[in-house]
Amino acid sequence: MKIHFRQVIPLGIVVIAAGAVVYALLQWRHKEQARHELVMHGNIDIRQVDLGFRVAGRIAEMRFEEGDAVKAGDVVAVLDKTPYEDALAGARAQAAQEEQGYAKYRHGNRPQEIEQARAAVRVQEADFANAHLFAQRQKALVDSGSIARQDYDNAVAAEKEALARLQAAQEALRLQTEGFRREDIAASEAGLSAARARLASAETALADTEIQAPADGIMLTRVREPGAVVPAGATVYTLELHHPVWARVYVGEPDLGRLKPGMKADVFTDTEPERGIEGQVGFISPQAEFTPKNIETKELRPDLVYRVRVIVDDEKGTLRQGMPVTVKMHFP
Repeated sequence: MKIHFRQVIPLGIVVIAAGAVVYALLQWRHKEQARHELVMHGNIDIRQVDLGFRVAGRIAEMRFEEGDAVKAGDVVAVLDKTPYEDALAGARAQAAQEEQGYAKYRHGNRPQEIEQARAAVRVQEADFANAHLFAQRQKALVDSGSIARQDYDNAVAAEKEALARLQAAQEALRLQTEGFRREDIAASEAGLSAARARLASAETALADTEIQAPADGIMLTRVREPGAVVPAGATVYTLELHHPVWARVYVGEPDLGRLKPGMKADVFTDTEPERGIEGQVGFISPQAEFTPKNIETKELRPDLVYRVRVIVDDEKGTLRQGMPVTVKMHFP
């Protein structure tokens, strides 16, 4: 059977037309899909915390191994407490001493001490009265010529000495009654405050001989072992936190206006490409940057992109640091 050229031309036109229709439908479908969906690619970021002591010392305990799950508040490492317990005992004793000294200054002299000063004044008053009377008698005698002038002068001198002792006793009573000087009280109060500050510092130092986990996580690295002497701030553990977990993805400038913080998103991994993990847009960078080399997209994108952080609700703990993910967002 022969196929004439005139028969081939209409058939070719039909095929071409059908292909054009299919292509147009595919393009329309692609545009519709792109209008209702945004696909971004990136990697998982999980925060890590380097744990260390705020004080120096010898490690007594390292309670977790690499890979162990840790709860917030768990004590993960402990230093030898002996030096810090001794320092705390000394600080407590010094604070107690300063407190007693300040109480003495604040309460003033005891009533017994004041009464003793009053008794001393009464004794001196009596001595002065006797000396005064004796001097008066001696004056009468010297005027009558019964005694020598020297005897009278000696009586007058004894009277003056008694008066001086009386005035000294009265001044001592005044000081006992008024209590301590304000400057002495203030100095004692300052000394007590300093002692209390040293006590608080010693208590803090003792508490810092333990490291508590700041949040739930997985012990990623164990850097030191018991017996090691570490300086303050040296890392002994690295903790990978369970929360927050986010996907670091990038969006091109044409799609930037479609994103807003708080918008819902689905995060897919290569392990489970069909199961999306819920998330939401948490941060959109205000600055553009060049497309990272490790980002692969399914279509051509501008060289300049914007970094987007998608907070992921990873309840099952399936996401790991650096894991590649695909983030899809749907629009009405």
